[in-house]
Amino acid sequence: MSASMAVDGKDSHKLPGFAEAPPHYHGHRERLRDRFRGVGADALSDYELLELVLFRALPRRDVKPLAKTLIGKFGSFAEVVHAPPTRLGEVEGLGEAAITEIKLIAAAASRVAKGQLKQRTVLSSWSAVIEYCRAAMAFADKEQFRILFLDKRNQLIADELQQVGTIDHTPVYPREVVKRALELSATAIIMVHNHPSGDPTPSTADIQMTKSIVGIANPLGISVHDHIIVGKNGHASLKGLRLM
Repeated sequence: MSASMAVDGKDSHKLPGFAEAPPHYHGHRERLRDRFRGVGADALSDYELLELVLFRALPRRDVKPLAKTLIGKFGSFAEVVHAPPTRLGEVEGLGEAAITEIKLIAAAASRVAKGQLKQRTVLSSWSAVIEYCRAAMAFADKEQFRILFLDKRNQLIADELQQVGTIDHTPVYPREVVKRALELSATAIIMVHNHPSGDPTPSTADIQMTKSIVGIANPLGISVHDHIIVGKNGHASLKGLRLM
């Protein structure tokens, strides 16, 4: 491969706005890595943290302009790493290798959050529940309905994505939810879904669906601990809002 070819399968001198990086970019990379090692991620801006992610996939490019373009398009580091691959692919200069590196960060964050959740009783670690739910779903571009199935000690038995819907609707069938809880011998469930709009405020349909599931589950000895709605702007608990 000649010096004019970018590693990510694209001819660097043919990409407008992404010229081959000058020699000083090596020093910039080392300084950024040193800052990360010395003072941690909190001292870096979103685009700088994204540069660190892109370094491995694009080792011969100055990735600062690309990182800034991504933050400008999607809004934040979290929104970039959770963006659908198809939308990331719309950004000029970002090939499959770089997209894979970005999505790996999202997968790692979700796996770490889930691991923390499995290590303890769910109801005694509510912040871990919220962190996991937001990492798994908050930035999805379609509505998803997830259920956490718990045993009598309120420890996680299973975490299942039940339905994926459209941008503003997910079909949920209360009897199927309860049937699955019985199959897993769960004694409690926590329901979670996301609002791609970013606003986690419960809708009338959310409230009605929750009450329907509670009405079927309670007589069978299955507690519905909560229904959590997550979005990029925060989360809402129907139990906390006294809507269930």
